[in-house]
Amino acid sequence: MFIDRATIEVVAGTGGSGADAFRRETGVPRGGPSGGDGGKGGDVILEADPQLATLLDFSYKRLYRAERGRHGEGSNRTGRSGEDLILRLPPGTVVTDADSGEVLGELMEPGERFVVARGGRGGRGNARFATATNQAPRRWEPGEEGEERRIKLELKLIADVGLVGEPNAGKSTFLSSVTAAQPKVADYPFTTLTPNLGVVQLSDHRTFVVADIPGIIEGAHEGKGLGHQFLQHIERTRTLAVMVPLDALDPQAEYELLRSELAAYSETLALTPHCLVLTKSDLLPPGEAPPAIDAPDAWGVYTISSVARHGLAELLEGLWKRSRAVAAAESGADTEEGWWTP
Repeated sequence: MFIDRATIEVVAGTGGSGADAFRRETGVPRGGPSGGDGGKGGDVILEADPQLATLLDFSYKRLYRAERGRHGEGSNRTGRSGEDLILRLPPGTVVTDADSGEVLGELMEPGERFVVARGGRGGRGNARFATATNQAPRRWEPGEEGEERRIKLELKLIADVGLVGEPNAGKSTFLSSVTAAQPKVADYPFTTLTPNLGVVQLSDHRTFVVADIPGIIEGAHEGKGLGHQFLQHIERTRTLAVMVPLDALDPQAEYELLRSELAAYSETLALTPHCLVLTKSDLLPPGEAPPAIDAPDAWGVYTISSVARHGLAELLEGLWKRSRAVAAAESGADTEEGWWTP
C-alpha cells in the first residue's frame, strides 16, 4: 500500500523544574541553597531512512511525544535531559506546518535530519538565585513547555524518469515490461490508483528508476481526475516520457493536452526535458508508419510496443543517456554526447 501523505502532531519534551533544596550536612551549619536545575526536554527529530518507501506507519498513529526532562535535585544535582524522539521518514519527504503552510524542511539524502520541535529548557534551581543579600532563596523555576505543532508530511518520489500519459496509455504495461515492478494492468482506464516505482537494469550494471504516475486528464491541474494528486511526484524527475497510444483518436491533440496540463500545474514540469513515446505500435497494420506528431520541444521521439517488446531497447538507452546528462549538469560534471561519467 502506498501512503504518500500524512498529518501528525509532534510534542517536544517539557523541561524539568528546578529544585528548592538546602544542604543539611553534619558540621556544615547554614549550608545554603543546593537545588539543582531541571533537565532539558527531548527534541523531536526527523531523519531520512533509505529503508522506508512510504508514510504508512504515520497513518496508524497521529501523536508523537518526546521525553520530558527530569526535575533538579538537592546537592546541586541537575535533572537528566529527556531523550530525543527520532521519527524516520523516507527520503523525498517534504515537511510543512499544517496550520501556517510554512515549509519546514525537506529530507532528501539518507541520514539527513532536522529538528521539527525543540524541547523546553529546564528550570533553574534555588541555588541559582543566591546573592549576597539573599543567601537562602526559596525561588525556583518550572521547566519550559516543549514546542508543539501539527505537521504535514508529503512524500515526493525520487525517480530519474517519470511516465506521463492519459489513462490507459500503456504506462503500467511499459513499467512491468522493463522492470520487476508489478503494477495493475487491465484494458480499462484508471487501473493505476497510486504511483509505482521500478528499477530498470541495463548492461554494464547501469540502472535508473522509473515512476509510473496515475493517468492525467484534461483539467488535471485544477484537481480533476487522479493525476493532479500525484503530479507533485514527477517534479523531481530528471526527464519525462510523455506516452501517447497509437490507438488515440487524435495523437497530436493528446500530446498537446498532456504538455499543457503539465505546464498549467508547474513551471518546473514545463521546463523538464521530455521525450515523446508512441505506445501500442503492435496495433498498427503491417507496414503502416506511425502518425507524424509535431513535438519540437521533445529531445527524442520513440515508437514502442511493450507487449511485443519492439523499440524498448532504444528507448531505455535514450532515457539512460538523458537522465545521466541531466544528473551530470546538476553536479557540474562534464558530459560527452549525453553520456555521464561516474
